[in-house]
Amino acid sequence: MPVTTARRRRLILAICCMSLFIVGLDNTIVNVALPSIRTDLHASVSALQWTIDGYTLVLASLLMLSGSTADRVGRARVFTIGLTLFGIGSIACGLAPSVGVLIACRVVQAVGGSMLNPVAMSIIRETFDDPRERARAIGVWAGVVGLSFGLGPVLGGLLVDTVSWRAIFLVNVPVAVAAIVLTRRFVPESRAARPRRLDPVGQLLVLVALAGLTTAVIEGPRTGWGSPVILGCLAASAVAVAVLVPYEHRRRDPLIELAAFRSVPFSSATLIAISAFLGMSGFLFLTTLYLQDVRGLSPLVAGLCLLPTAVMVAVGGPLSGRIVGGRRGARPPLVVGGLGIGLGALMLTGVTPTTSMAWLLLAFAVFGVGFGVVNPPITNAAVAGLPAAQAGVAAAVASTSRQVGASLGVAIVGSAGVAASGTGAQLAAASHVGWWIVAAAGALVLVLGVVATTPRALATARRVA
Repeated sequence: MPVTTARRRRLILAICCMSLFIVGLDNTIVNVALPSIRTDLHASVSALQWTIDGYTLVLASLLMLSGSTADRVGRARVFTIGLTLFGIGSIACGLAPSVGVLIACRVVQAVGGSMLNPVAMSIIRETFDDPRERARAIGVWAGVVGLSFGLGPVLGGLLVDTVSWRAIFLVNVPVAVAAIVLTRRFVPESRAARPRRLDPVGQLLVLVALAGLTTAVIEGPRTGWGSPVILGCLAASAVAVAVLVPYEHRRRDPLIELAAFRSVPFSSATLIAISAFLGMSGFLFLTTLYLQDVRGLSPLVAGLCLLPTAVMVAVGGPLSGRIVGGRRGARPPLVVGGLGIGLGALMLTGVTPTTSMAWLLLAFAVFGVGFGVVNPPITNAAVAGLPAAQAGVAAAVASTSRQVGASLGVAIVGSAGVAASGTGAQLAAASHVGWWIVAAAGALVLVLGVVATTPRALATARRVA
């Protein structure tokens, strides 16, 4: 699918970024609205939890299916369907009369959202055939994804304080409509050169593995890790993986080539994505809790405190993309990313109710630098590690890893006892364990970033490709 003009390539990139922005925003914007939703819809704590986790669970579970389907039946077509479902789900969420309906509508949102992240990346992969230009485009894309995560609390606080919690969903609708119109007008259709046979068994096994693991991670801290439900979910996930690997190995057209994971950069990118987004979701969970429950700030002011993070993420993504596409490659962004995430968290391991606001804002900015620069090398390694015919599936692996990491971050930080530690000094002290967990995630990004960029590791990627 050649796209001859630079102007049109930039336009396609902008269309993809518009759609990705609202999907990423919905990962974090809901958090600041939960108290208002609880009051208005008389929701229980468990129901509020599933308002967030239902979206993440379905999104993570369907990304692989959406990516492979788009490679087969048409990327622009699946992208448009995803935008439509996401817009319909957003309208339904904004009009939901009860928390049960709201959760169901969040699932509809997630089904549509699963068709956007991996499909948009495969469109970008097809549009930018020059590796350096593609790396820069991925840098812009990653900056938008990161910015959506960082701006979620800011925009959410503004809308909740000035309009209503329903506005956080309805604001998606005009963006989705505009993206649909622009996609139909400017994004050419593309698909894999050789249509791959559908793999319903493999897809079902992937769904069971991801759903079982994600459900266990979400419900484990509340239900108990030794409960029959949690053990059953973990067992189902383990059995699905145990069956999936030999089954896919025997297929002529597997859902994804398992040999790709012999590439150290590709496998490392998956683990780095999990670690980075574990750190980001844990960061947002801890900061939102600390700023509102310990410092007593309103949702709007708490969101504004996170502007340094959002700004640094927005600046870091495109800059990192240029570095990845240049001579220095992925190592510098990955090292800086791990250091930024780790150092930003370490600066908050001793936080108290009276910690200087200047110190907090500096720590938020340092964390933002780290998270901002780590995204482009993750995505670039994923899409460059497989043939163009599997671009959608490759992007889906990276997107799935991000969603799994986001789920793990909230669950692990929550299981550390932060949410049940009262308020004020008690809550601030309890958060220290969570900050050490986030710092450890940053350290893992740093180590994997170095390991994945050695000459020996890069040679494994060339052999797989």
